[in-house]
Amino acid sequence: MRLRYCEGVQKRSLMLAVFLLATSACAKTVPRPADVAPGTPYITWIIMHGDSDNPDREFACQSTPRNDCVLPASTQDEQVFSHVYLYYHGAGAETAYTGTVQIGFFRGATPASGSKTNITVKKNESITNQSTTGIVTNTPGTYALTIAFDATVDKGSTRPVREDVKVSVK
Repeated sequence: MRLRYCEGVQKRSLMLAVFLLATSACAKTVPRPADVAPGTPYITWIIMHGDSDNPDREFACQSTPRNDCVLPASTQDEQVFSHVYLYYHGAGAETAYTGTVQIGFFRGATPASGSKTNITVKKNESITNQSTTGIVTNTPGTYALTIAFDATVDKGSTRPVREDVKVSVK
């Protein structure tokens, strides 16, 4: 009886090891700029695209290292989905981020359609994340991912965190 239990544990352990190895190969790496001073709040991001089953199928761009950000346009026959990841980095103490994110390349986006966000990275955490999935516009052109936050460290000093990312839809 003991032998069967051990065989089952070994099989489950092997399956878990294979699963962890397979999922770690697919994991995204959080971008981290090299030039940020310790204690400075900052936000990094990744933009992916694909279809409704897997909006993470293809990498488009990320904050670090920076590259051209190009997404395919949706068509009548095929909608392109994009998954935008935002990573809020702590500054060593509790760091509160309040502001908006505007994803201009999503279908139906308008200048007033930014989403308001209030996220806190706790003192004992280094990062908190948020993500949004939407359908890419069918109109080719240049759009923006606009990040406009104020970061407050330890309920004290506040500093702006702003970024306008140019995204080409083709």
